Amino acid sequence: MKKSYVFIVCACVFGFNCMARADENSGLAVAIQNAKSACIGISGRMSNMKTMAGINTAVTGVGTVTGAVALGSGIAKAGVDKEKHELEEKVKRLINEKSNVPIENIEIDNLAEFERQLSSVVNTEMSDDAKKIAELEQKSKTLGNVRTGTMAASTVADTAGTLIALNNKVDDDLQFTIDNCIKSINALETEHMRARVQNAVTEADLTYADKIINACSGWRDVDLSSIDKRATAAAISGGVGAALGFAGTITSASANSDSVRNGDADKEKNLNTASNVLAGGTTVASGVATVFNATQISAIKKAVATADKCEEALR
Repeated sequence: MKKSYVFIVCACVFGFNCMARADENSGLAVAIQNAKSACIGISGRMSNMKTMAGINTAVTGVGTVTGAVALGSGIAKAGVDKEKHELEEKVKRLINEKSNVPIENIEIDNLAEFERQLSSVVNTEMSDDAKKIAELEQKSKTLGNVRTGTMAASTVADTAGTLIALNNKVDDDLQFTIDNCIKSINALETEHMRARVQNAVTEADLTYADKIINACSGWRDVDLSSIDKRATAAAISGGVGAALGFAGTITSASANSDSVRNGDADKEKNLNTASNVLAGGTTVASGVATVFNATQISAIKKAVATADKCEEALR
């Protein structure tokens, strides 16, 4: 009877010991499983952000190029307008000398009236100059249209870039997921230490857990705020570029309209100058947005590399 009692006690002790070792082993297994559930999938979401940042870099890059084209067209137009104005003044003086028509009464912008005034005193020099004026007028109008069109294109690109940047951030859900991943790795690290001290699991299990901890603990050093800061800066710059581009488009279209071109010369000059200034501002703002988008890609790449390394270890 006494032997049976000893046997039962030993069996119970042995059984509880086995159960305890099983619980300890399952504790590490549960911690590993929790890490898998928490950390796998982040890489894909971060990769999507990297893709969008790349797209936005290209979009705002287009805005920079079209803004530069608008500025270049505006500067070229200013040169053409200056040449045209000098020729007009020359022809006015010649008509005034030949026909005594007061210079202020010579209607260069009124083609029919100008041809009538010119016909009475026509000579080869004035005829050639008149043709040149007509050519410069058309060239000026074409350059003005190019400036208006490219300013509009820059506005569209910068508007699209602003919207992309505003949405290409680490949202609350992704931040929660990453925070949860870090917590799960911290818990795994604690369980790993406990299991090693108690010698409750195999060396293979400890090695696997250690591999996961080393790979995934990098999340603790990833600065996610830098991603959002760059996105915000890109959105602000893109918004400024879009606003300047829109204003420039309206101003350029007005400056190149027939009513302004055939009206107050000072008003036309002022509008053209304002259009060129706005084109320059759009180009600069678009360029800044492009830089911030490019640097955001760099910041996201670091997070993607950490996510890839972590998920590779968890597989």
